[in-house]
Amino acid sequence: MGLSWQYWQVLCNRSSEVEESQSIYQSILASLVLLCQGYIPAVILGIPIGMLIGMNNVIYQIFKRICHIPATIPSIALLPIALVGFKNNQHAILFLIFFSAIWEMIVNTGTGVQEFRRNDNNFRSAIHHTFTGLRMGMRLAWFTLIAAEFLTGSQGLGFFIWDAYNSNMMNEMMKALLYVGTIGFLVDGVLDLAEYLISRQVADEQNM
Repeated sequence: MGLSWQYWQVLCNRSSEVEESQSIYQSILASLVLLCQGYIPAVILGIPIGMLIGMNNVIYQIFKRICHIPATIPSIALLPIALVGFKNNQHAILFLIFFSAIWEMIVNTGTGVQEFRRNDNNFRSAIHHTFTGLRMGMRLAWFTLIAAEFLTGSQGLGFFIWDAYNSNMMNEMMKALLYVGTIGFLVDGVLDLAEYLISRQVADEQNM
């Protein structure tokens, strides 16, 4: 009887571990989906706007200073306004991701176009500044997403961390924090690699 009870406890513990593992992976997926849904529209809109303002030095200087105003506002501070405006937690979070990412993309892409024009059509300089904006926008978007999930989410890594804290599940909380850092590092690395490959391709074409 004692052995049967111990065996049952082991099975229950393993089942609990599997459920927790599935939960954290579902949270990662939910966060990544939200990140893409907010970040990609910022890329689609931010880079063309940056290219347009970078074509004229006067317009660039004006818009650079204008963009610095919203860029200085912590995106998470807009959460109450977003919740009132959208009346939907997920839509509010998507707005915050978009808002946090787009300004750095606009300014850095504009800077890249300016450098391209100053340095005899140096594509590598333009690519570097554009990807700097993409990386900075991604970091801000990721930070904002996790913070917003703390406060409003019913899913995602931010919610998982907060829920683990409230449930006194320190191991799960630390595991989720490790995933947050790892995902941020990997995404940053992917953007670095993309910049390197594109710059190398452009350099090869210019040398032909």
